[in-house]
Amino acid sequence: MRPDDLALLRIPGVPTVSPDGRMAVVAVERPDLEADEYRAQLWAVPTDASAPARPISAGHRDSAPAFSPNGRWLAYLSAEPGGRPQIWLLATAGGEPRRLTDHPLGAGTPVWSPDSAQLAYVARVPEHGRYGTVDGVGPEAEPPRLITTLQYREDGVGVVTDRRRQVFLLDLPPARGDDAAPLPEPVQLTPGDTDCADVAWRPDGQALAFVSARHARADRDLVRDVHEIATDGSGLRRLTGSRGHCTGPVYAPDGTLVVTAVPDLGSEGTDFVARQAVPCRVGADGELQPLLDPEHDHRGDETPATVLADGAVLVGIQRRGAVELLRVPLDGAAPEVVVEGRFTVRGVAVGGGVVVATVAHDRSSGELVALSGGERRLLTGFGAELGSTGRLHRMRERTATAPDGYPVHGWVTTPSGPGPHPVLLMIHGGPFAQYGCTLLDETQVLVSAGYAVVQCNPRGSSGYGSAHGRAIRHDWGGLDADDVVAFLDSVLADPALDADRVGILGGSYGGYLTTLLIGRTDRFAAAISERAFLDPVSFVGSSDIGWYFADQYVGTDPAGIAAQSALAGAGAITTPTLVIHSEEDWRCPVEQGARLYVELKRRGVPSELLLFPGEGHELSRSGRPKHRLARFEHILRWWARWLPTPQGPGPGEAEVVDPEHPIGAAPRADG
Repeated sequence: MRPDDLALLRIPGVPTVSPDGRMAVVAVERPDLEADEYRAQLWAVPTDASAPARPISAGHRDSAPAFSPNGRWLAYLSAEPGGRPQIWLLATAGGEPRRLTDHPLGAGTPVWSPDSAQLAYVARVPEHGRYGTVDGVGPEAEPPRLITTLQYREDGVGVVTDRRRQVFLLDLPPARGDDAAPLPEPVQLTPGDTDCADVAWRPDGQALAFVSARHARADRDLVRDVHEIATDGSGLRRLTGSRGHCTGPVYAPDGTLVVTAVPDLGSEGTDFVARQAVPCRVGADGELQPLLDPEHDHRGDETPATVLADGAVLVGIQRRGAVELLRVPLDGAAPEVVVEGRFTVRGVAVGGGVVVATVAHDRSSGELVALSGGERRLLTGFGAELGSTGRLHRMRERTATAPDGYPVHGWVTTPSGPGPHPVLLMIHGGPFAQYGCTLLDETQVLVSAGYAVVQCNPRGSSGYGSAHGRAIRHDWGGLDADDVVAFLDSVLADPALDADRVGILGGSYGGYLTTLLIGRTDRFAAAISERAFLDPVSFVGSSDIGWYFADQYVGTDPAGIAAQSALAGAGAITTPTLVIHSEEDWRCPVEQGARLYVELKRRGVPSELLLFPGEGHELSRSGRPKHRLARFEHILRWWARWLPTPQGPGPGEAEVVDPEHPIGAAPRADG
């Protein structure tokens, strides 16, 4: 995969299925490198595979489709060029779509009422005088913000206290033929200075459930409860009284409330480390009753709701790098595995007894698969164009043994040819996350450039149970570092890998462990530390999650914090290091990376600082397409300089490449 193959990515979202089960609709997103933006269309996919998928919308960026319960309508989000997503409505019998909302900061996912007559959703409500609500008043002219809370900003959003998400209710517009009639005005249902999310209808259509934090300690913990409000705005009440974090409420036909939740965050409500989210029934007293074992299972699919079908929850569960689809009965019967193996179930929907899932693997961002009558049917070929290039590579599964005897699970992906290939050890973020069975453009681009890529899920990762994830609490750089090094040493026994030519890279927590390791050893030819968590002390006050994250993961003992700080050991680094950061990263703020760069530069260590304007923590996954392309080009330039391959320029060539066009006239990454 070459950097400009980003343009060939086709990424299907979470599908919706018609009530009769005959048709699925899914949004498919692609990066548009020329326009430097993302485009997305809705595709109709017959669930019996009787016809190929076809596009049914022509919007600029369409997403979040939802069939009405009567099957007559498809509601979805659409964003015009430079605009925010708004709710649109399309008749399934045909005709032109119609825009229903005009919120200044955009609307959220539409959710249908049981009678198909109304839509509920959340939308941010801007404070008057901010965010363009007054003509001629730009951000630089807005009044100062007085901050009185800990939770006042979010990475990728910014300050949130002056644009809270509220629940809205919208009546369906007049019948077809009255398109000239004024659209009904949305009604804001929820009050208060707190965010709302994840709307669901009660079966009688008289009330809505949603997630919010409205308890006394809401600003000082991570607890999120389910609340209910009548459609006339009355009767606001809390349905869960937990110490947990709830998402995705849904009602069973008999009125039973089901959620996805981390059931218990401890007495202070901040004990989040490796606490796993599972489907839960909500008891009459508001107690969360897990349907799976939160010590063993953790939800990993991207479906925005909790999906119910025939008395069971359909949920994706992380499992050793995969995300399996399980059917979990509400009556407590044993779960059934519906999709297993080396796949990642990214989303799921059901209609008319047909289950449709978006399923990815190591050479696919996802395809739609129909599951009915015990059969599986592949419905789409969205990844065919990228797959046909022949530039995608299979991961090979490996297990190594840590110094204390613990098994370390991971993968090696190698270029074609006998080698020996130079090696890049890549470390994931999180740390409670997992590498695994889905197409990762990072891996593919590096392998196509001639590098063998080594990835593993050390202790601290998700997908192996809570104990695995909690093992590094208050001991970052201990067991996790041992696991990563043990896995690397084990796979370097393969003669196809060049054990004398190894680099290291990682982002976020992966950037932390990269920086920590190069402070302990000079075995690596070069390193890339990206958007890294480096100094727990300054992180507390600068990160959007700093008020709780560092205390819970590295502790509060000053000596312990210093022992785990990657920046504290940076004075010993001699490894050439490229530091990559985004200027608007509020998760791991830019000061973390800048301090590492200055430390290295002052001591004469070969180092560079690559800064991306206007980007946040998610640059590598959802940043502007041209920024993602430039990032890949700089990464390949850096490795060509310090760890050259036959596919790339040699050290001398890399030194003179134009930094504005880092690949320049050098050979293509795939040779």
